Amino acid sequence: MARIENHKYSIEEAFRECFYIVPDYQREYVWTDKEVYQLLEDINEQIDASSTREYFIGMVLVSPTDQKNHYEVIDGQQRLTTFFLLLCALKNLFQGEPQQQTVGGLISTSYTDSDGETRTSLKLEPRYENADEVISKLVELDADPQAARTGIQAAGISSFGSLENIVNAYGTLHRYLSENYDDAVKLKKYWGYLANNVVFIQISTDVSSALKIFETINERGVGLNPMDLLKNLLFTQVKHAQFTQLKDEWKKITKPLEKDKEKPLRFLRYFLMANYVIKNDRGDSVVREDEIYDWFVGKENAALCDYANKPFEFVRKVIRNVESYLGFRNGRGNDGKPNLAMDNLKRLTGGAFSLHYILLLATAGLPKPLFDHFVTQLESFLFYYIFTKTPTKDLERNFSQWADELRSIAGVTDAVQQKAQLNSFIADRFERNMAGKSQELTDALRRLTLYSMQQYRTRYLLAKLTQHVEMAFNGSKATGSLDPFATLEIEHILPTTPTDELAKKWESENPNLDYNDYKNRLGNLTLLEKPINIVAGNDFYFSKRAEYLKSANYLTRSLVALTEVGQNTSVSRINTKLKDFPSWNAGSIDTRQKMLIELAKEVWKTSAIAVE
Repeated sequence: MARIENHKYSIEEAFRECFYIVPDYQREYVWTDKEVYQLLEDINEQIDASSTREYFIGMVLVSPTDQKNHYEVIDGQQRLTTFFLLLCALKNLFQGEPQQQTVGGLISTSYTDSDGETRTSLKLEPRYENADEVISKLVELDADPQAARTGIQAAGISSFGSLENIVNAYGTLHRYLSENYDDAVKLKKYWGYLANNVVFIQISTDVSSALKIFETINERGVGLNPMDLLKNLLFTQVKHAQFTQLKDEWKKITKPLEKDKEKPLRFLRYFLMANYVIKNDRGDSVVREDEIYDWFVGKENAALCDYANKPFEFVRKVIRNVESYLGFRNGRGNDGKPNLAMDNLKRLTGGAFSLHYILLLATAGLPKPLFDHFVTQLESFLFYYIFTKTPTKDLERNFSQWADELRSIAGVTDAVQQKAQLNSFIADRFERNMAGKSQELTDALRRLTLYSMQQYRTRYLLAKLTQHVEMAFNGSKATGSLDPFATLEIEHILPTTPTDELAKKWESENPNLDYNDYKNRLGNLTLLEKPINIVAGNDFYFSKRAEYLKSANYLTRSLVALTEVGQNTSVSRINTKLKDFPSWNAGSIDTRQKMLIELAKEVWKTSAIAVE
C-alpha cells in the first residue's frame, strides 16, 4: 500500500517549503470574482474579530515528484492558485517595505537540483494551456491590475477562459487589499494573520493513490461537478505515462463546449440518455445533473460504458457525440454539413428548448436521407408540444425511452427493414401523440397573438405558412431555405398605431371589441417586404391593398385577391384553402385566424418515407 503523509501548513510555511505544480491533466483555474471575493471576506471576518485562532481552509491533496519538495496538485489548485495570486498582490503593495522581500521569497525562490545546479522557480507552476506564461508575466511585471493586464496583452500572451480568470482574480485581490487595507499598518496586520493563522492539511501520496483519494472525497460531487469527477475517474483507469494523451483527448470534449458556451452537464445528461438504457428507482429513465457521476460509477453502468477496460474508446465516443451535438445546435446534419431540416428545427426550438438533442444523438448513426426525414418529422412533433406550451417534464421521460428504440433502428443493417421500423416509430410515437394534442393545438393557435410566444417563434410560424403557400402556388415540392421568408417584416394589417380616424372607424364597426387585442392576433399578421411595409405604414386596409398586391408572397397578395389560373391547377388548389378580404374588421381577423390554423395542420404533419 502506498505511503500517505499529511502535514499542517500555514500559508507562509507552505509556499516557503513547497513547489506546487498543477499538471496539465487537472482542471484549469475556474474561480470567478464570486469565489475569490468570498475567500477574502471569510479571512477578513476572522481578522475583524481579532481572532488569534487558526482559520482552516480545508485539505490539499498532492503527489510528490522526483524533485525534492516539488508536488503535483491533485486537489486544491483553485485555492493554491488564489493564494499565490494574493501573494503577488501583497508584494506589489508592500513596495518599499521589508515585507516585500519576504513575500517575494514565497513567490519564487532558488533551489539545488539533482545535478547540483541552482535553479530559480516559481512556487506555483500551472502547466495547462498558457497559464505558466500568464503567471510568470504577472510575477515579472509586479504591477497594479491595469498595468498587469496591459503588459500581458503587449507580450502577445492569449488570455481567455481560465487564463482570463487568473488575470481577473489578480485584479480582484489587488483592489480588495487596496480598498480595505489602505495603509502599511493595516496591510502588515493582514499579512501577519494570513501568513500564520490561515492553515490547511496537505496530504501527500503517489499519483494513483491520490487520484483514488480524490475520487473518494468527492464521490458525492462536493465542490466539483460531474464533468470534473468523470475526468478524474478516467485518469484512474490509465497509466501515468498515458496522462498527457488522455488530457489531449479530454480537451476535445471540453474546449468545443466551452467555445460554444454550451453547458457541459446538460450535454452529459443528454449523452447518457441518448446512448444508454437508463434505469433508476424512480423508473422515469431520466438522469438528473446531480446524478450523473453516481450513474457512471454504478456497477452495471460502468460495465455498459466499459471505461475501465477501454478508457480511450469511451472518451472518443464522447468526443463524437460532442461534435454531433454542437453540429446540431448550429444547424448541421449528421454529416456535419449545413442542413435545411436542422435549420428549420433550430428556428423552432431556439435556445429555450433542448431536450430533442437526446433523440438527435440517438439517431446520428442513421443514413443521411433517413436522418433528414426524421428531423423533419421531429420538427412537426415539437411544433405541437412547443405551441401548446407542454411542460418539458412530460417529454423528458419519453425521449429517454424513445432514444433506446431509435438506437436500435439506427443499428439495423437491412435498408428496407430500417425504413419500415423508422416509419413505425414515427407513426406510433409522433403521429399518435400529435393526434391526441390536435384540439389542444387548435385552441392554442386560436388564442395566439404576437406576444403569446417568443417573437422568433411567431416569425417562424408565419414564415413556414408563407413558404407552404408559395410552394403550393408554384406547384413546387422541393422545400428550400426558410431564410427568404424569415427575414421579412411582420406586418400588422390592422396597424399597431392607428390614426384617430381609423380608431373611431374600428369602434363604430366593431362595438365592444378591443382594438389592441385584435391588432396582435395571428389573423392580423402577415409577412411583407420592408420597402412595401414602409409605404403601407399605418393606413386603412383599403389603402394598403395596392401595396399588398406588390408582395412576392402569395399568402400576402391573396388577402386582396385570389389569382385565378384554370381548373385543378396548383393555384386553384391552394385557393380552396385561402380567402380574400374586401374589407378588414374583427370578423375578417377571426376568419383568417381559422384559415391559418387549418394551413398549420397541413404544414406540421408527419409522413412516411418510401420503403422499396
